[in-house]
Amino acid sequence: MLLTRYTLAFFYRFFFLSLGSFAGLYLLIEFFEKVDNLARKNAVLSQYFVYFLGKIPMFVTQVVPLAVLMGVFMTIGTLSHSNELTAMRAGGMSLPRITLPLLIMGLIISLTVLAANEWLVPITNREANRVYRFDLAKEQQLTITRDKIWLKDGKALVNIRVVIPGQNLLQGISIQELYENGRPATRIDAVRATYSAGTWLGENVTTTRFSATSGEVVDVVKSAETALPLTKNPNDFNVINERNDEMTISALAYMAQRVQQEGYDPTRYRVDLQGRLATPFASLIMAFLGIPFALQRGRGSSLAVGIAVSIFIGISYHLFQGMMLALGYSGSIPVLLAAWSPNALFGLLGITLLTTRR
Repeated sequence: MLLTRYTLAFFYRFFFLSLGSFAGLYLLIEFFEKVDNLARKNAVLSQYFVYFLGKIPMFVTQVVPLAVLMGVFMTIGTLSHSNELTAMRAGGMSLPRITLPLLIMGLIISLTVLAANEWLVPITNREANRVYRFDLAKEQQLTITRDKIWLKDGKALVNIRVVIPGQNLLQGISIQELYENGRPATRIDAVRATYSAGTWLGENVTTTRFSATSGEVVDVVKSAETALPLTKNPNDFNVINERNDEMTISALAYMAQRVQQEGYDPTRYRVDLQGRLATPFASLIMAFLGIPFALQRGRGSSLAVGIAVSIFIGISYHLFQGMMLALGYSGSIPVLLAAWSPNALFGLLGITLLTTRR
């Protein structure tokens, strides 16, 4: 128990120092990227404060795996450099027993990040984005719910069930035009629509026209493909789309289920959901990776080496994760494989190196 507290004391010191450094660097980069835009939008001091304060929880959760890797690497490296690791082994303690507290802390930190992604990060991101997009950029904040969007486009009332961000795709579109007396004039229903050459092209479109006096159906025309009378462009719909970093894990699960029940493609929501569940456990994976790399360096472990190893492994992990998520979005690979394969691959690598290290 005493050695456990002693080992964890080293870990806490290196972990929080690394976490503060990485998060501060991340925040500094964000500041220099956004400060000119905020200044051009005439932001006041309180808006600067709300925006950057709201981004801190997201930055912290993103750099936590690097901080865990750095903490584990430097803890084992320090114990090895001072011959304390050798003394522990000589005293009858096995390597798994020595490193078990670090792995448990990696698991606890992973669960903490998972909880933050559900209850803290979406709230602070939503507030920061509200200040930047609506209070400063003066973008139109349209009335929406999670599973449907209502908006006015000229004189028409438009209802959209699902907006697929980044793909210029709408699903479940209904456009209603009214006569001057308030009676429905035309209703256009389309299963989906894609934006091309400045026009929304609807698929499986049904156009229903009504009588101005009686309100009865006058004509029904069905077509496989036709242009829709929408003046909004994809950027307008991106404004009303609730971004992934603003949605909780439970909200993503709800959207994935709801979209699938309505017969639309839920792939993006399912990939985002599994990605949000898998990413926090990168901290545990980094703990597994940090131990064998520190043992390999032995007494040669140093702060510079720890930073270099942490950044290299962290970048490799995130690049591989981004590639797999992109394949998952496109439907090229199964959702679970896209989200969890980085953890599986790097975790297997860490376990293999740890178990084979003498």
